[in-house]
Amino acid sequence: MNRTASHTLRFLGAAGTVTGSRYLIEAGSRRILVDCGLFQGFKNLRTRNRKPFPTRPKGIDTVLLTHAHLDHSGYLPALIRDGYSGRVLCTGATAELCGLILPDSGHLQEEEARHAARKGYSRHKNPTPLYTLKEAEAALKRLDTVDFDRRVDLGGGVAATFIPAGHLQGAAQIRLETGNKVVHFSGDLGHDPDPLMRPPIPFEGADVLVCESTYGNRKHPDIDPEAELAPILKRTFARGGTVRIPSFAVGRAQGLMYHIARLIKHGEIPPVPVFLNSPMSIDATEIYHRHHDEHHVPWAECVDMYRLAQRVQTVEQSKELNTRHGPMIIISASGMLTGGRILHHLISFGPDRRNTILLSGFQAGGTRGSALAEGARTLRIFGREFPIKAEVVQLQSFSGHADADEILRWMRGASRPPAMTYVTHGEPSASDTLRGRIEHELGWPARAPEHLDIINLDKPR
Repeated sequence: MNRTASHTLRFLGAAGTVTGSRYLIEAGSRRILVDCGLFQGFKNLRTRNRKPFPTRPKGIDTVLLTHAHLDHSGYLPALIRDGYSGRVLCTGATAELCGLILPDSGHLQEEEARHAARKGYSRHKNPTPLYTLKEAEAALKRLDTVDFDRRVDLGGGVAATFIPAGHLQGAAQIRLETGNKVVHFSGDLGHDPDPLMRPPIPFEGADVLVCESTYGNRKHPDIDPEAELAPILKRTFARGGTVRIPSFAVGRAQGLMYHIARLIKHGEIPPVPVFLNSPMSIDATEIYHRHHDEHHVPWAECVDMYRLAQRVQTVEQSKELNTRHGPMIIISASGMLTGGRILHHLISFGPDRRNTILLSGFQAGGTRGSALAEGARTLRIFGREFPIKAEVVQLQSFSGHADADEILRWMRGASRPPAMTYVTHGEPSASDTLRGRIEHELGWPARAPEHLDIINLDKPR
């Protein structure tokens, strides 16, 4: 196929929103897609998942994944089903985590489509999943792993290097060389004092920088996670309640178990039963053990974390938890209450004032988690409204993302400033606030692109 010698960057997602990470680089004869994520949150964003991909999947040469979270990898099964035939490059840990996350996503989408058809609350006569479990499993066969810090030739004068980003096992920044230009994608940058992961490698400079801004308008409070967590748990147990923690299965669940194990070991909270009710979280915890070199938890404490929770594998075991009473902790996916077993726990335990729902991470706008954080006292689940009388607390000290100060500190490592910094992967207020700080504090040109913007990399603006 003949292609013009264009040199462009196109924002196919994560522009004006914190989800749907997708960036298309066209450099001469090569077309490279960095990330292939799902849109989540508000319905007008989720509907983009159902629209045809903005560029022909068959015309893409290579996909590069920064990490495994669904908002960065979750559209991959649909892209491959619809004609993409090239390689998907990622780190080894990312490939292992995708092996958990993508099949689970396919299974949940099939389950939700069946439930919508059975209950009749979909506006479609025959609701269908975005993709199936089988299509997700087929996508996994296309993953090729690369080592950190090794330059990979993608052909046509294009090369990529995956650089540690913190945030999550396997998470990478991607440095893309496109002829005489270097475009650097931050991916999701980790929080410097993360309980598990090492901090991201500082930005060394590039011609163009594409940077996330999830917490671009905030600074994480200087709170010790265990000091924040302990009183919430103790007061709930004192009133005979249970603690339900919606958690991201990969990264957040492991961090929570690490701190809870330490609190029990040091006698800060009573040794109540702890249940990990997420098969994906269970498997992800084992992956964290296999990749111990990527995080800084001492081996003995890693073992304590691993042994802490009773693992809940089957649906029957999950249902049985809803019949239990008294002090206990249940950690279950999903972290923003968009699906998974946690929804059934909310229905069962949400109406009881003795209980606590502990939100442990960022809640994207339009999700049930966001609604709870903003004070909602009912939630629509499976087409019905359910009351929420339990105490709702959003933790401030648990985050897998760098805050605004940390992002700027990461940028200051550059030996040369970019000609342009594009601020993406954040809610509009977060992206614009970070954009202003980059311009005023660093003196770098910056802008927050709009969805489907096309940038000429030879003359970025």
